[in-house]
Amino acid sequence: RYSSVYPYDASGRVEIPADCPVPDPLDLLAFLAGQTSTLGLATGVLVLPNHHPVVLAKRLATLNVLSGGRIRLGVGMGWLREEIEACGAPFDARGRRADEQIDILRLLWSDQPDGADHSGEFFEFANAACYPKPISPIPVHIGGHSRAAARRAGRRGDGLQPLGVAGPELAGLVTLMRDTAEQAGRDPDALELSLGHLVTKVDADRAGRLAEQGAD
Repeated sequence: RYSSVYPYDASGRVEIPADCPVPDPLDLLAFLAGQTSTLGLATGVLVLPNHHPVVLAKRLATLNVLSGGRIRLGVGMGWLREEIEACGAPFDARGRRADEQIDILRLLWSDQPDGADHSGEFFEFANAACYPKPISPIPVHIGGHSRAAARRAGRRGDGLQPLGVAGPELAGLVTLMRDTAEQAGRDPDALELSLGHLVTKVDADRAGRLAEQGAD
């Protein structure tokens, strides 16, 4: 049971039952990496507050190496208070915590021959060595439907993965991401847009319309 409101359905409830065997996304992607050679692998999206960034950095770097650099990380802040609190994170501080988590991931993926140090609001460590290093940069796309998600993508992300938005609302979020990036001294043209659709409904026309909105 949960009292949180699911934002992507008018009922406010998740359409799948609580006992649906949803696999861990990174373990599933590792399995798929071993069965494929060219397929792009991405999370859409990983609930970032549920994961410790030091452990997550190691798992993602390993997946990057095993897949030959095919992983893209889409992250969200999460809507299910009960789940996030069960994982030990403060729900109302999950945005600030996520900013720090993203910084830690990139710190541990970078070349730190003398070890990495970090002292923040939520995490602290010194002389940390994290190997293997990714063989190629791991893009971090910020998922969500809110203006906060678009701003976070502009400030810290490599792209935006909008959820549950389309048309003018989608265009507004992309504009906000780009404006925020420019204000932060980042190149808005370097940011990507991840747009999803049901595989069974994607055809050339739909793919073309998504490309017109900025998707690669």
